Amino acid sequence: MFESAEIGHKLAKSTYRRELPKLRRRLLDLQYKLLDEARFPAIILVNGVDGAGKGETVNLLNEWMDPRHIRTYAFGEMTDSEREHPEMWRFWRALPPKGHIGILFGSWYTDPILQRAMGHEKRAEFARRLEQVRHFERMLAAEGALLLKLWFHLSHKAMKKRLKRLSADRETAWRVGPGEWKHYEHYRDFVDVSEDALRETSTGEAPWDVIEGSDAEYRSLTAGKLLADALAARLKGVPPAVTPPPPPPKPPLDKRSLLDSFDYTRALDDGAYGKRLLRAQARLNALTRSRKMRKRSIVMVFEGMDAAGKGSTIRRITQAMDARFYRVIPVAAPSQEELAQPYLWRFWRNVPGHGRAAIFDRSWYGRVLVERVEGYCSGFDWMRAYHEINDFEEQLTRAGAIVAKFWLAITVREQLKRFRSREDTPYKRFKITREDWRNRRKWPKYDRAVNDMVDRTSSDHAPWNIIASDDKRFARIEAIERLCETIEKAL
Repeated sequence: MFESAEIGHKLAKSTYRRELPKLRRRLLDLQYKLLDEARFPAIILVNGVDGAGKGETVNLLNEWMDPRHIRTYAFGEMTDSEREHPEMWRFWRALPPKGHIGILFGSWYTDPILQRAMGHEKRAEFARRLEQVRHFERMLAAEGALLLKLWFHLSHKAMKKRLKRLSADRETAWRVGPGEWKHYEHYRDFVDVSEDALRETSTGEAPWDVIEGSDAEYRSLTAGKLLADALAARLKGVPPAVTPPPPPPKPPLDKRSLLDSFDYTRALDDGAYGKRLLRAQARLNALTRSRKMRKRSIVMVFEGMDAAGKGSTIRRITQAMDARFYRVIPVAAPSQEELAQPYLWRFWRNVPGHGRAAIFDRSWYGRVLVERVEGYCSGFDWMRAYHEINDFEEQLTRAGAIVAKFWLAITVREQLKRFRSREDTPYKRFKITREDWRNRRKWPKYDRAVNDMVDRTSSDHAPWNIIASDDKRFARIEAIERLCETIEKAL
């Protein structure tokens, strides 16, 4: 795959001097147009062989354009904090918002390639990580991002010559350390693994561009023109086509749904409720204080129809936990900052580290529930979200998170009773709005969306707990007990 990047591409200095002013003017114009329209972000990945000019190119792109609207990140080894989170967490936090350019010096490719090339990772794990990368890049493309992947290459001979030249000059010797020479010794392994990685991840949505790095003028002008052409094409046209996801199944002929199959008559009296609540809370408290939790985290998701009792259930859970241990995250309509990012971004940035818990009062499932029913996103967007959500939750569990998801189910009749009670109780009136009544009229659509959601996203690593909640006391106890069971099983 790298043969054409080892033939000695060169550019005359006179050609470079003639073309550079035109390229810089074009890049700056396109950057400001991108900023003005703010329809999509541009993400530039800078990867390749040591000594091939990656750092110089990053510096030039910042010099040629307005650096105030460029976010540049250099990724090295993971920090202790990053190791407590899923592998992709640090990259999600670096994504630029719409209208901006993000330059990632080193990226989600660096560690998989190095681990495999150094013999620290088996082929099956390497393949799994590349598959994760493809899913991530497909999601970015579907969200509208422009992804430009640049690989800077040198032949083995050219790499040795470049490293020696840098080492010999006092002003550049700092760029070459033991790590670079170690990578040189493993050059053949590194290149073989890199070829596999590029071949498997050069897709229609996110292709690789390989640039020979031995000649600075050729390297720099090529990278700049690739960026300018990509920006111009996207600003003029439409995002790349992404393979459509499978549609959800048709509703059953008898019109029965999963939520219809539960027993909503189960209830607890005050005496039994009080005793069981204390036992369940004590059990939960002991589990969250366990030494084993120091290497784990908990992600709780609470969803349900309006007035299903999410808030009151969460309060009974937090009563049993150390306030320093958890954070409750109420999810409402996205802010302007959040709308400028992929929809999962606002949840990724709230992923807890080890020894912590995050409790989501509504969650990423809004994409396949309210956004689907209310038409806030296209059918293509909510249908692809099932896979993206499953992938997100699998990454959480791989990083040590215990994912506990609860759907609090109530009947139409019980919801009406609770709505009227809220209207009749002065200190509860803030809980009922016209929006709640409007949503109620769409009950059948929400019912089908919930059934599709459970069918598509209840997995071995993150199953749904559906709790019949017409009796709030029974629902609270069952939610806490199931949470305890989930934690015990994971520990």
